[in-house]
Amino acid sequence: MLLPLKSLVLGGATIATLVTAQVDTQLTGTWTTKSRKVFTGPGFYDPVNEKMFEPPLTGFSYSFTDSGFYEVAYYRAGANPTDPKCTKGIIQWQHGKYQKASNGSLILNPITVDGRQLMSDPCAYGNSVYTRYQQQEVFKQYEVLVNPFDKAMRLNLYGWDGTPLNPMYLAYRPPQMLPTQTLNPTKTASAGASQSSGTTKTKRDVEGDHDGLVRDALSRNAMLKQSAYADRIWWLGVGLTALGGVGYFCF
Repeated sequence: MLLPLKSLVLGGATIATLVTAQVDTQLTGTWTTKSRKVFTGPGFYDPVNEKMFEPPLTGFSYSFTDSGFYEVAYYRAGANPTDPKCTKGIIQWQHGKYQKASNGSLILNPITVDGRQLMSDPCAYGNSVYTRYQQQEVFKQYEVLVNPFDKAMRLNLYGWDGTPLNPMYLAYRPPQMLPTQTLNPTKTASAGASQSSGTTKTKRDVEGDHDGLVRDALSRNAMLKQSAYADRIWWLGVGLTALGGVGYFCF
């Protein structure tokens, strides 16, 4: 049975509203933390030559598009109080699609085969550890506002448990990003495919699957150690980031 034209128009408008509600154009652009030394895009990761570039200072950057794509770049460092020469560093890059949930949270689903991680621990390894990396991110809430001190656009993200991250400031609009499609597809991943690490676990030729984080050696020159060690460095970085966020808002 054919529906009246008015019903079709209203139905189409409702569907369009549901689709457009999944993104927020206020987020569009490239955002970076106070150091303003970490940015998404080709200056952070070269997918053709499989190279990651270490920024001069630590920090992180998120980019978003009007069409629901995102990219993220992280650079963390952890000092060793017993041996200053043993400073650890970790660089991470991901991209994929994001959506705004009905409860106001942000869900970032990475393209599972494209994420990269470079970990450096000079006192434990002779070489840096370069691996695949993927992790879904969930932010309980966010806010875009004008910073009262310098009038710059500011983005506040809050972790899944409500813990604030260090605030970010608008650096580029339109965003500075790599292409949004799958950059290094494998035999089992088609271009543009995106899966949630919370529901997908993949085992490849090298053991590296731990709690949904897929890490594989990328070349003969890459060195892969037990992934649980990399996880400890990751959570150290998360802790430092959370502590910095709390300090920012308290002081």
